[in-house]
Amino acid sequence: MKQIDKIIFGDNQFFGINHMSQEKAQQLSENFFDINNIFKVYDQAIDAGIEGIMLNSNDRAKDICNYFRENKDKYGHLNWYPSIPYPHKYANMVAEKGIMPTINEVLFKDNSAGGVLGMIAKGSAAVLTKDAIKLMQMLIDVEMKMFKGLNVKVVFLQNIVVDLILGYDVKEVFVEYCKYIKKKYNALPGLITQNMPHLKAKLEEWGVEEVVICSSFNKIGYLMSPNVESYEQAAKNNDSSKYQLMAMSTLASGAISAKDAYSYINKRDIQSVVFGASSQKHIEETVSLIDLK
Repeated sequence: MKQIDKIIFGDNQFFGINHMSQEKAQQLSENFFDINNIFKVYDQAIDAGIEGIMLNSNDRAKDICNYFRENKDKYGHLNWYPSIPYPHKYANMVAEKGIMPTINEVLFKDNSAGGVLGMIAKGSAAVLTKDAIKLMQMLIDVEMKMFKGLNVKVVFLQNIVVDLILGYDVKEVFVEYCKYIKKKYNALPGLITQNMPHLKAKLEEWGVEEVVICSSFNKIGYLMSPNVESYEQAAKNNDSSKYQLMAMSTLASGAISAKDAYSYINKRDIQSVVFGASSQKHIEETVSLIDLK
């Protein structure tokens, strides 16, 4: 199983996302309206020694990926961790255009004739066999187009999808998703969840291995279900050759100081941390505090 980066730079701050403060979220949105300000922060993160980047597949991600592709001489060493799909994008499109026009635009917009024919063939099989797996593969391919040419290490499925499917206990979707990411993209499959202990237990039960599990992990249980103790136990008993664990929301959206947060995280059996920051000071401070085993 390929080893993931110990420290990965996230992107919530670039898109006006702050779970604790709407005012802070608005400030971030205004600051990063100019995409050049985003690139400056990425350079600060890279200068601090970070080589892994997690990026949600939203509309601005296309421009970000284009920039890094066009400057491959400078950034070719970076590892990418796409997070798909971007649910707000689809929700807004359905609300504005309806379901069928959304499906048409998502699957066929900006595709070459050959690409469309391939999708039609795959889609026809999906319709004829009512095979949702084929449709899932089509949507993955659409989301991943923007990351073409970048060194993709893990492809994450967003928690809004993972936890929904997990709640219905649908083994096949997880099996086929992981298989498809490994075969088509030569990358590790990643799953983002708000219930890491349950997801990990189900993957073990199903025999689905070589997966990266990303979840909130912090000392106060913020966005952690069912509780802190179950996360600590699941991490302690984990075989990292089968499941690499990545911690997010380590500061609990600002409720914990960086020093306290990483004093706690460094004692856990975790392989990676993903964090977002909007200033050089916070980036350098976080990098200096993370010391995973």
